[in-house]
Amino acid sequence: MGTFDITAIDDVIHGRLRLGIMAYLSGSGTAEFNELKARLQASDGNLSVHLRKLEEAGYVVISKSFIGRKPLTRVALTDKGRVAFVAYLDAIEKLLPKHGDGT
Repeated sequence: MGTFDITAIDDVIHGRLRLGIMAYLSGSGTAEFNELKARLQASDGNLSVHLRKLEEAGYVVISKSFIGRKPLTRVALTDKGRVAFVAYLDAIEKLLPKHGDGT
């Protein structure tokens, strides 16, 4: 049981909504704000707060532009974010018992 280390869990990613953002972006690479909002069933304000936390950690980059007069916000996973997400998943996996080893 030497690999069980709860401190290895990245608190920035571990929140439900932030985990959802990271998981979604790990598959898509980039997403529009409204797409994330719909997929994660989040409010504008709640999603913005969690995106800001991920951005401050360097895990996502947020770009804002306009299509005509309509604002468009895109979120992309950074290389640092991808590495952090894989490390997070590895840390979670180490907390789980292995199948068939009696633990």
